Amino acid sequence: MIIFGNTLIVFTSIIAMEGLAWLAHRYIMHGWGWGWHESHHVPTAGIFEKNDLYAVVFGFFAIGLFIIGSAFWAPLWYIALGITIYGLLYGFVHDGLVHQRWPFRYFPKRGYLKRLVVAHKLHHALQTKEDCVSYGFLYAPDPRELKAGLNRRKK
Repeated sequence: MIIFGNTLIVFTSIIAMEGLAWLAHRYIMHGWGWGWHESHHVPTAGIFEKNDLYAVVFGFFAIGLFIIGSAFWAPLWYIALGITIYGLLYGFVHDGLVHQRWPFRYFPKRGYLKRLVVAHKLHHALQTKEDCVSYGFLYAPDPRELKAGLNRRKK
């Protein structure tokens, strides 16, 4: 029964992270944290961009939860595991698949992975911090809805 409970904590944490990431992306990265995130919306030279500092911050947060969970309250350890798995999924989908920040190229032709790529490309379409659509990383709304939202913003 404990294994089921811990597994449930991990999966719930992964799902909750998509919501937290959406909120952070919309209200922090496209708000007062734009100073770091702007580097992600403009062409940058090199492997890293200032926006990558967000991954470092979230990484330290997860490390802290691992430590506290190991020493004081085990469920925090499993929450940290969920956050870490979400971070790996984020890295694979966002940095790898969408922005091709890996050493090989793969462009999905159909299905949900293509929907993720299209949604994020639409997020970058207007290049301003206020006029973006689709703030999620692993959940992508229907691209037709996003295009309609962009068209409304352009007017």
